[in-house]
Amino acid sequence: MTATGTGTYKPRPGAAPLPRMIAAQALLETKMLLRNGEQLLLTVVIPTLLLVLFSTVDIVDTGSGKAVDFLAPGILALAVMSTAFTGQAIATGFERRYGVLKRLASSPLPRWGLMTAKTLSVLVTEVLQVVLLTVIAFALGWSPHGNPFAVLLLLVLGTAAFSGLGLLMAGTLKAEATLAAANLVFLLLLVGGGVVVPLDKFPPGAQDVLGLLPISALSDGLRDVLQHGAGMPWGDLGILGVWAVAGLAAAGKFFRWE
Repeated sequence: MTATGTGTYKPRPGAAPLPRMIAAQALLETKMLLRNGEQLLLTVVIPTLLLVLFSTVDIVDTGSGKAVDFLAPGILALAVMSTAFTGQAIATGFERRYGVLKRLASSPLPRWGLMTAKTLSVLVTEVLQVVLLTVIAFALGWSPHGNPFAVLLLLVLGTAAFSGLGLLMAGTLKAEATLAAANLVFLLLLVGGGVVVPLDKFPPGAQDVLGLLPISALSDGLRDVLQHGAGMPWGDLGILGVWAVAGLAAAGKFFRWE
């Protein structure tokens, strides 16, 4: 409202500045995600339980060294996938089904601004996940190495790759199909993506195929840096970059708002 004189005001209609709208929508998206019990199970509880369980109980042969040194990078990759892919696909799919996206698309916030807000919400959630899992891993005796910038670049590209795939699924399938498919993919990649089971435990032919998956590239890249102190994992970054470009481009082309 604007003042027109002493003690008098008149309305000033119009949309808020775009950055403020995006920030407000991102805050709302984050609050809704953190209040959702199913989402918290996927994004916080399951990765935490897997990290603690497999680090303290000798279930899977993770090679020489402490189990937590092998597991922590893979669980960080799983956390990214659970938020950017599984959680986002399910939430967006049901928002699309109930007409939420259609109504938001008619608001002053542009469609790309809505997707930006969703991406910011994913990033905020991932920061909380990484902090929590890092603290737990340190308590379990984790000894990370390597370049923090390489880790950050892997996490950002991994987020982009999984976000594109999650939005593509949510924007093309029915909500119920998205729910089933996203959870199935989560379980399959948990087992076959090098998260808790090393890829060298699989047959050679399967290793070549599995190594091209985004979860494998992210977990192996993080492991190379944080466990082995390697330099920039260009091969894994390249795989994630291809998935990110392809997924986001396909989501942008095929996403249906209704």
